[in-house]
Amino acid sequence: MQTVKTLQMLRTALAHLRGNTGSTVALVPTMGALHEGHLTLVRRARAEADHVVASIFVNPKQFGPNEDLDAYPRQLAADAAMLEAEGVALLWAPDVAAMYPEGFATSIGVAGVSDGLCGAARPGHFDGVATVVCKLFNQVAPDMAFFGEKDFQQLAVIRTMARDLDLTQPPVDRIFGVPTVREADGLAMSSRNRYLSPDQRAAAAALPRAMQAAVAAIDGGGDVADALAGLQADILAAGFSSVDYATLADARSLATLSALGPDPARLLVAARIGGTRLIDNLPVNRTA
Repeated sequence: MQTVKTLQMLRTALAHLRGNTGSTVALVPTMGALHEGHLTLVRRARAEADHVVASIFVNPKQFGPNEDLDAYPRQLAADAAMLEAEGVALLWAPDVAAMYPEGFATSIGVAGVSDGLCGAARPGHFDGVATVVCKLFNQVAPDMAFFGEKDFQQLAVIRTMARDLDLTQPPVDRIFGVPTVREADGLAMSSRNRYLSPDQRAAAAALPRAMQAAVAAIDGGGDVADALAGLQADILAAGFSSVDYATLADARSLATLSALGPDPARLLVAARIGGTRLIDNLPVNRTA
């Protein structure tokens, strides 16, 4: 695996990868601190494309002034070793100056899907996400890209951005959402889980259990408001300090739903335990 840190090196390496054969390239964007969830994206990408390019960039533009940019784990050597073991061909690991050169003045905002949920709690966060992902798409020009459904609002923002900016043809023809990878007790894998104390980590497993109960209630024809109220009560009873949101939403637009309709829906939750904010989501598909 080759690691490159400048845009010129990236372009040279990509030209070598593609050669004259028209080989397909998949992109897996990350902020590092890799875990099994990221590696699952890489494996899916390898199954779909001839070559996989992974990126590691801790993007300052998606962190707010009181968020944990400085504390965010950085372990490039360890991450690179994991990616190489999974067969990644090329690692794009720019620094901030390479990604945002002096005088950089552009920001991309995606209205609608960015506005509620985590967008309400983290103003400007999804502008930073959309901006850096658009740059990555233009830098790598992949045939496809892979993102985890665990960050479901982020995936919706990226898909909308790609559609609106005509990126749904090359450089990015296909954007894949890959189902959330979970620990044995059901907690969604996340780099933020490492911030949990042992007691908090044990309590956090109540989050997916409470969500599964709410999905079962809604799928069974139960009242959505009652199911969401019960979900919040269960989360708080488990030891979480607050619930930022617990919402049933249209899976495409993320518009809030008060009842299930014919279109796919998603249950989305953000809750805080200690100093850590956890997010999760589950599909909701009525079976009754």
